[in-house]
Amino acid sequence: MGREGHLEDLHNPESNVQQNKKKEQQKEELPPKSEFSEWYNEIIRTAQIMDVRYPVKGLYVWYPFGFSLRNHVFSILKELLNKDHQETLFPLLIPEHEFMKEAEHIKGFEDEVYWVTHGGRDALDVKLALRPTSETAIYPMFKLWIRSHADLPIRIYQLVNTFRYETKHTRPLIRLREITSFKEAHTAHESWEDAERQVENAIQIYKKFYRRLCIPVIVSKRPSWDKFPGAEYTVALDVLMPDGKTLQVGTVHNLGTNFAKTFDITYEDKNGEQQYVNQTCYGISERCIAALISIHGDDGGLVLPPEVAPVQVVVVPILFKHSEDVMDTARKLSERLSKEFRIVLDDSEKRPGAKFYEWELRGVPVRLELGPRDLEKGEIVIAPRVWKGERRRSVDINAVEEEIKKEFENIEKILYEKALSSLKSGLKLCSTIEGAKEWVMKGIAIVGWCGEEECGHVIEEKCSCDVLGEPIGDEEYEITECVVCGRETGRCVFLGRPY
Repeated sequence: MGREGHLEDLHNPESNVQQNKKKEQQKEELPPKSEFSEWYNEIIRTAQIMDVRYPVKGLYVWYPFGFSLRNHVFSILKELLNKDHQETLFPLLIPEHEFMKEAEHIKGFEDEVYWVTHGGRDALDVKLALRPTSETAIYPMFKLWIRSHADLPIRIYQLVNTFRYETKHTRPLIRLREITSFKEAHTAHESWEDAERQVENAIQIYKKFYRRLCIPVIVSKRPSWDKFPGAEYTVALDVLMPDGKTLQVGTVHNLGTNFAKTFDITYEDKNGEQQYVNQTCYGISERCIAALISIHGDDGGLVLPPEVAPVQVVVVPILFKHSEDVMDTARKLSERLSKEFRIVLDDSEKRPGAKFYEWELRGVPVRLELGPRDLEKGEIVIAPRVWKGERRRSVDINAVEEEIKKEFENIEKILYEKALSSLKSGLKLCSTIEGAKEWVMKGIAIVGWCGEEECGHVIEEKCSCDVLGEPIGDEEYEITECVVCGRETGRCVFLGRPY
């Protein structure tokens, strides 16, 4: 068969080259996503997100590709926060006497704290905690920084690592002993009302963040027995994972004056009187990366929104004998596109099918293929990672930038619509305990609740799940009575099986 025959095969989705790509990559094939746990563990490794082989349980190493993904994701969050927050950095070590001040807070973390007891060979006079979270590190400084109402509000955030002695089954990005990428914001305000407005602002920031990741979330007010230790109340964002479990991907806490009273954080109001500040805090960890990978990925590997993909476009030259012109054009094209996109020119000696497989595995949003016949026509083949309708099409090589941008918009729309459809199909209003117990094995159940803690615990016990919280948002559910006691109520709660 001549060169043109080979080229025709390559540009036919049913070609031998396409059919053989799986044979070439059998050793690296992923389990199907329907086997989610196995699929997740494999994609973390084969797509080079994290290396799990570090010799301390629950501590993992970011591969450069995974860390690039992480940086692009958190740059969105920082962009949203930087509009009215200031970035800062506080020490990792917290003196024991500061850490132990807030009794309820410490009770919530006492089994998870790592303690530094020695400096070299010498025992320390004061034990130092590795921060599980930073309230007790930051608020002694707030006491020094805040003097009058003119100093308020304060809105700061930091992106740091935190340590928690996790005793459950550890899993990369989901449950770790070192959370390597914890964005925590801390704010101080004159009044409860100002703090309430900040809570709402934080929720909106987080919803915008996840919308740009093409991830739909549910927002709920956590029950009193599951709030952040030391908070007045906690609002959480959750996603529905492919295996029917829920993953908490963000929390917002109204702290009231609880920590202010503990750390004596006061300000002089306009009347010259001393008042305690009202505070909030809110955090997102690398669980957002876990959600991104899990919700959008497919049997072929990662599927990444263009905004956060480490490689947005890969150029694959289709080379035969005497293909110098193709290679030269591919190089010039890659240089041109690199002014607008994150580009890789795959000039390796791998077969085209192997290249396609590798870049699909890594979730590259758009692949460009250039062969001799394309070059003769002044065209290039564009192949998006996800699509509706036509999978591959030829476009004018001189106008490919605009075509890439169109594909990016389509990809983002497709990813969000698909994820939203999956979330909606995973939510179900249940009128009985039995129905809820059955459904939480598949997704998120919604049941009536009178608001009494006793009934909440009965729901959790009988359904073998957690009460995630009461829905916050515009969605209304037709609820008439508590699923436990039968009392008339208009309140409801989400039920799920969290990671």
